[in-house]
Amino acid sequence: MNTSDSLRGDIRRIKGIGEKRAQALNKLGVFSLFDLISYFPRRYEDRSTVRPVGLLSDGEAATICVICGDEPRLSRIRRGLDLVRFRAYDDSGEITITYFNQPYVRNQIHRGGSYRFYGRVEVHGSRRSMVNPACEPEEASGPLSVTGRIVPVYGLRSGLQQKLVRQSVRQGLDSCLSSLPEVLPDALRREFRLADAAFAYEAIHFPESIQALEQARRRFVFEELFVLSCALGSRQRSTQDGIRIPAADFEAFYAALPFSPTAAQRKAVMEAAEELSSGRQMNRLLQGDVGSGKTLVAAALIWQSSKAGYLSLFMAPTEILAEQHYATLSEFLAPFGIRIALLTGSQRAAEKRAVREALERGELDLVVGTHALLSEGMEYPRLALAVTDEQHRFGVDQRARLARSGTEALPPHVYVMSATPIPRTLALIIYGDLSVSILDELPPGRQPVETFCVNSGYHTRLLAFIRKLCGEGRQVFVVCPKVEEEAEPGSDGEPGFQAADGAEQNLLSAVEYAQKLRGELPELRIDCLHGRMKPAEKGTAMQKMLSGETDVLVATTVIEVGVDIPNAALMLVENAERFGLSQLHQLRGRVGRGKHQSYCVLVTDNKSDDVQARMKVLCESADGFRIAEEDLRLRGPGDFFGSRQHGLPEMHLADLGAETETLLRAKKAAERLLTEDPQLQEPEHRDLNDRVRILEEKMNGTLN
Repeated sequence: MNTSDSLRGDIRRIKGIGEKRAQALNKLGVFSLFDLISYFPRRYEDRSTVRPVGLLSDGEAATICVICGDEPRLSRIRRGLDLVRFRAYDDSGEITITYFNQPYVRNQIHRGGSYRFYGRVEVHGSRRSMVNPACEPEEASGPLSVTGRIVPVYGLRSGLQQKLVRQSVRQGLDSCLSSLPEVLPDALRREFRLADAAFAYEAIHFPESIQALEQARRRFVFEELFVLSCALGSRQRSTQDGIRIPAADFEAFYAALPFSPTAAQRKAVMEAAEELSSGRQMNRLLQGDVGSGKTLVAAALIWQSSKAGYLSLFMAPTEILAEQHYATLSEFLAPFGIRIALLTGSQRAAEKRAVREALERGELDLVVGTHALLSEGMEYPRLALAVTDEQHRFGVDQRARLARSGTEALPPHVYVMSATPIPRTLALIIYGDLSVSILDELPPGRQPVETFCVNSGYHTRLLAFIRKLCGEGRQVFVVCPKVEEEAEPGSDGEPGFQAADGAEQNLLSAVEYAQKLRGELPELRIDCLHGRMKPAEKGTAMQKMLSGETDVLVATTVIEVGVDIPNAALMLVENAERFGLSQLHQLRGRVGRGKHQSYCVLVTDNKSDDVQARMKVLCESADGFRIAEEDLRLRGPGDFFGSRQHGLPEMHLADLGAETETLLRAKKAAERLLTEDPQLQEPEHRDLNDRVRILEEKMNGTLN
């Protein structure tokens, strides 16, 4: 068994890790030796400095070295509550140590013995005390010591304590530290002055100093970004032949539109059109802020494809969006005689069969649909262009399947669209295989949405505002946060350190809020939409909003990417601090799509500087890209995307919002290495190749 294989071995093979502990570690996502040594601490506590008892302040977390002044006394306060208490002292003062429900402490601590304690100090007058502190004899040393050194603190789940995780990691490191593979080539480590693997793994888990910890962190941040860049780089589509779609004079297309396209739209069309006619396969992303007119750009390319006698597909994430795109594209393309069909999962079998038969007869130029486009048995002769809207809503595999849907000898061109602005540095990683076009200009006539942040004391005035707008014939969205917070169970697992209170806040759900509004605004038609509804029920709720049968739609973020409702003039977001800036910007984009002045009101009672700063950014800016950069900086990529929509693996240490320079250096180094050894087949790159394969297996094929 080589070193890489042993790293992927089950943790049960590690001495000291039995079945019960292995099952608990599995809950952390730790299954292999590599998972274990890569389960980095979430934070550290510097317990290395011993403080004099007499100088301790109330609330201070500190390490003290004291002598036990009397024999610990065990008292039973009541059933289920035992208490061990004793006095201890050093040259500067005295302190009372108390342990709750840890009767064994009585036999571990003895009068006259010298011990180190680490805990939070309470000061009442001249008396000082600690409750449930970490404790060990003064002479204790080594990486598993819990005082007198920098101590790692790991994220936990039920059934585990810090002590068990530290022991498991120590056992894992001891089993492989002397034979760890070196993922980073020697020349690369010298170039960037990076620590070797053995030092880095030891120091990231059990650092001897702050300097050693920083060296380890710097190494792993670079390694994560470098391995990720290599994984994505090796998977990028090689430039291949594509269907040549002759260039077209788009002025004829633009002349038939009811409005004039923006300069940004024209530029995006030309960028893609040149690739369509190049004879090479196009793989391009169109990024455009909410309401920037991405559908028009897609329509122009579909027009170019149909003029050459080819078929196009347009896939949307939901049926109601597919139906809306079908209507919009029909409006743009009908004047040119382009034949369009709609294909969704809820259609009757006869309707789906009719689409299939029309395709077989060559009677269609465009099929708009949902995932139903990928149904087994669907074939698309003459397919030259595949477009996906809100591409981050689709898995990578679905995108690839759409690209393979044609029956032509050459693959179709792929055009993906997203209304979620992605910060530039993050796009370097996520869309490494795609060319990028950006729509950074709104169509003429669009009025900016006026945005305000208020507290819940404005509720009565907001009701009056909703009544006024609906009285003028407008419609309103109200968004409530999901109430699905998962508090981390238990504590850090050490005596005296209780985890932060994870009790769920008392937030109204969308259903409760809708019921409340019905009582406060009985004259209005109020409906509700949330993620637990069946797809057909969601579609009905949105259809009623679209047709004007609903005045106020109370919803969760399922409307974040929704249909175009030009009559909606107010977006009211309750508990706005619960959402990321990019998400709030997407929600704001649901209004302001018609001729009426529209508004977005963010309601929050959270007065923290961070929340207020975030709300200020949104109130002052309508630039989705600036907002995305700020959101990424504040929250990191995990929260930015949510549910890993882009297939981006979770970073252990690297912060893609803050590690911009390291990201660029790592990506450039990866590109250079892949140019020399595209398949990482050279002997010196074997360990790197293994690590790339581990990453791909970990992500289960979801890397872009």
